[in-house]
Amino acid sequence: MDSGLQGNIEKFTLPEIFQLIASGRKSGTLGIQKDDSIVMVYFREGEIIYGYGPRQTFHLGQLLREKKIITDEQLEQAVTIQAKTENSKRLGEILISRGFIDRADLDVVVRRQVEELLYSLLSWRSGSFKFYEDQFPTQEEITVRLSVENVILEGLRRVDEINMVNETLSDMDDVYVIGATEGERNRNVAFQAQEWNIMALVDGHRTLNDICRISPIDRHHTLKKLAQLKLAGLITKSERREAPRSGDLDKMVGRLANLFEDYLMEKSRVRTVESRVDSTLLESDS
Repeated sequence: MDSGLQGNIEKFTLPEIFQLIASGRKSGTLGIQKDDSIVMVYFREGEIIYGYGPRQTFHLGQLLREKKIITDEQLEQAVTIQAKTENSKRLGEILISRGFIDRADLDVVVRRQVEELLYSLLSWRSGSFKFYEDQFPTQEEITVRLSVENVILEGLRRVDEINMVNETLSDMDDVYVIGATEGERNRNVAFQAQEWNIMALVDGHRTLNDICRISPIDRHHTLKKLAQLKLAGLITKSERREAPRSGDLDKMVGRLANLFEDYLMEKSRVRTVESRVDSTLLESDS
């Protein structure tokens, strides 16, 4: 157990805590408590693999039914079988064995379930946390692989608070650079078009005011995107303002090109998976 990584959310925001675990490629469980709500977030080598909160997590069967992947009758059959086995079998495995869903359907829904739980956490402004080294979910749980940066970005896309911008970007004369990747950890970030456009303006010599002036979107949304990128660890404040040298510019362009290629690949993968789920929905309706 790592007793060193613990504290209050008032002093360390959840994006900062997630980034610390990711940059250190830590494996284990982050326990987060606010009042009587407790959420456990599981990491393996810096990536999120599972999340569980009794008060926040919907029943898997309900999610599958709401997505119209299974019918009420199919869910009732599976729950009846589960009750007869005294809950010794996981509901997902029963649904698969009966041919009601396949593994891909289950993986997609579990992934969305974990993502929604994590997004809800980013609105927490109080509470406590503690990280437990090398503690993992049971082998029965269906794990996923989620990029910390993606989780932070998407969660913050849902937060529309001016306080978030003011607290994150305190000085409009600050200069930012693209954040370096820690160690050998690969970033798998799915950028939206606006985020890509704003990140391309971060070059190590423009101030935040400069970026706002030339941004293709209005100042408010530009600052919000910049704050999100900073909280996700994708841009960091530079200690000094320097004019870009030719070699540095080439490196920056190369890094941005790689990020953009990863973005296109991720979007293609998501479309393929969502197409499979949509086909399942159409078949169940027919």
